[in-house]
Amino acid sequence: YPARQFVTERERQDEILDEIGRDLEVRLGELDAAGKTIEAQRLSSRIRFDMEMIRQVGYCSGVENYSRYFDRRAPGERPACLLDYFPDEHLVFVDESHVTISQLAAMYRGDRSRKETLVEHGFRLPSALDNRPLRYEELEDLMPPTIFVSATPGTFELEKCGGEVVEQVIRPTGLVDPPIEVLPASGQVDDLIGKARATAGRGERVLVTTLTKRMAEDLAEYLRNIGLRVAYLHADVAALDRVEILRRLRLGEFDVLVGVNLLREGLDLPEVALVAILDADREGFLRSERSLIQTAGRAARNVGGLVVMYADSMTGSMERAIGEMNRRRARQLAYNREHGITPRTITKTREEILQATMAAGEAGRGPGAAASAERPWEMILDRDLPPREIVQLLHSEMLVAAEALDFEKAASLRDRIEDLRAQWGLTTGGDES
Repeated sequence: YPARQFVTERERQDEILDEIGRDLEVRLGELDAAGKTIEAQRLSSRIRFDMEMIRQVGYCSGVENYSRYFDRRAPGERPACLLDYFPDEHLVFVDESHVTISQLAAMYRGDRSRKETLVEHGFRLPSALDNRPLRYEELEDLMPPTIFVSATPGTFELEKCGGEVVEQVIRPTGLVDPPIEVLPASGQVDDLIGKARATAGRGERVLVTTLTKRMAEDLAEYLRNIGLRVAYLHADVAALDRVEILRRLRLGEFDVLVGVNLLREGLDLPEVALVAILDADREGFLRSERSLIQTAGRAARNVGGLVVMYADSMTGSMERAIGEMNRRRARQLAYNREHGITPRTITKTREEILQATMAAGEAGRGPGAAASAERPWEMILDRDLPPREIVQLLHSEMLVAAEALDFEKAASLRDRIEDLRAQWGLTTGGDES
């Protein structure tokens, strides 16, 4: 389907091919004048082949590089996007805006850099540059009233808002930002070991953030050798494996997770009671004010949460981060006292965690993953769980399927549950609770 979305009428197709041909001749002249004979030959061969494919079947491989012609856009004119199809009055939320905005701005520059190389070496016509993401200025022109959402808004968002900032520092659970301890970096590993053992002894989890992936691996190996249950997480770990590691952490299969820059936005881990930031006084993007606040926030889901920054000096980033978190904590504590709120950690059973993370945890199991996704009971049966827990999980899957009006799937699950009950000698009472 993607290759066919530019198919058009025969009359327009002839006009498009004529325009491509004219641009090709112009570009070939430029390459010849620059003495780039090989590039000119390469471009001529590729473009003429694509033109013949379009003439014969209506499209070609990489037809999106000719989208400007099919869309009848002028050179440099922005392409259409999803926002063009929204009604005039709508509202845009930009989540984690301190990261999202920079990523949106980088999309255009990264795409253009790659395409300019293709054009320079005769792989594409200059018109391929117009098959691109929007520049951020173009996106801004399309955006209606916008709400930036972030625990650590950047300068850009604050300037755009013109001072209209709404703080949401009070949590429904009454949880407050964790207290922060600053301890010497010398001897940080020994101190970490003691705190990690105490935290694990209470059945809680520990996150440790280092500066490099090598440090994460070496520290994880050292902690493992002294008897701690530990894993590491960094950019070289596949995305699906990261999800599996986080699932295992929540289930208590290990107690300490060591990472670099991945223990930040979007991680909701209420089981984590200790966040240790090694070498917190090393200024840089990993130890900036925003990074420190985001990392420390991973301990804010637990009523006993604690953040330890190991540093031999107090950097400006540390001072600002600690000051901001203490300001929020003071407001939260005052609100709780005024309204008689007792903070509480959101706790989930093993079955609830398995249910919430099952799809992501099983997605990367290999060639049979797609088939397993269609037969969820196959994934559940592979787990080392008591029979009654397996039946409970299957029953939950059946209810979800029924609510989604997927009655065929629900019926299959129902039949499988009955077979398992008979096989394991389970009664019908109690396993649907």
